[in-house]
Amino acid sequence: MTTSTLAVRYTSARTLDTAPTESSPPGPGEVELAPAFVGICGTDLHIFHGDMDARVRTPAVLGHEMSGRIVRVGPDVEGWRPGNAVTVMPLRWDDTCPACRAGHRHICQHLDFIGIDSPGAMQQRWTVPASTLVRLPESVPLDRAALVEPTAVAVHDVGRARVQAGERVVVVGGGPVGILIALVARSAGADVRVVELSGHRRLLAEESGLTAWDPATDDVPELVREWTGDAGADVAFEVSGAAAGVDTAVEVLAVRGRLCLVAIHPRPRELNLHRFFWRELTLVGARLYDRADFERAVALVADGTVPADRLISKVVPLTEAPSAFEALEAGGDVMKILVDCSDAQGAIDEAQGAAV
Repeated sequence: MTTSTLAVRYTSARTLDTAPTESSPPGPGEVELAPAFVGICGTDLHIFHGDMDARVRTPAVLGHEMSGRIVRVGPDVEGWRPGNAVTVMPLRWDDTCPACRAGHRHICQHLDFIGIDSPGAMQQRWTVPASTLVRLPESVPLDRAALVEPTAVAVHDVGRARVQAGERVVVVGGGPVGILIALVARSAGADVRVVELSGHRRLLAEESGLTAWDPATDDVPELVREWTGDAGADVAFEVSGAAAGVDTAVEVLAVRGRLCLVAIHPRPRELNLHRFFWRELTLVGARLYDRADFERAVALVADGTVPADRLISKVVPLTEAPSAFEALEAGGDVMKILVDCSDAQGAIDEAQGAAV
């Protein structure tokens, strides 16, 4: 029997609503979740701006950075029960395309990114394949667990860049993913610097034990030369999405340095290819994650390596999600905003009651 659930929906450029939507019971291999907290990320903002209208089918329920609990399990689901705390790796692949056959299912050529290509987590009830579930320790508060997905992005990025202990790393862009990359790289033994215009975000980086520079007032390439004895950084991550950020990331690299492109650039950028030739630089792309990245992210949030609570600027109820998008768009002293999707205690009680 279908039920009605309240959801945040994208309907057209810069237009969101909160409206009832139908929720079906879980079918074979599926589970029904009660999302607790859902983070708003840069991709959600791209959708909000109308930049992804060619891909997103409206009305579209948004959200893919989430934590919650299982309410019901469908037929043929093993290993899961109502009440389990979970997050979701929001990827469905076809297992038939050349990318999947080559072992790169997370970048399937026909990928269904749940929350973009199909309905997401910003609703009170959400049915997903059981195969997407990732277990959360009960010791991790559900608000902090909502940052597992962006932490998994950072784990994947650091892995793609092959960051090693003792290497010098520059992260250009100190938003949520940039700070997470810096923290994950530091946990791998790297010496890290963050380049960020926002004073609020630089302060947050410094409170997390990172060194942060302001590209508006600091001569970043000169600081890197002083820091590295004129060698340059071994790895730079471009997380700003700005043309100036690309230039900085390329300029600070050492001979045979690696540039990892993380940000989504909405238009083609000029790139100093002569410097790539002259210094034998390497450019790598980094997109999404696999299950090992997610499981590592859970561990990093659980043990406090990633201080998720410091990154959460604000929590708003589901009905105020549209205004939260506008607040993020405006910038200012904000990092990560979470949407509280629950009648939280009611969802937990329902899940625990179903488990009896």
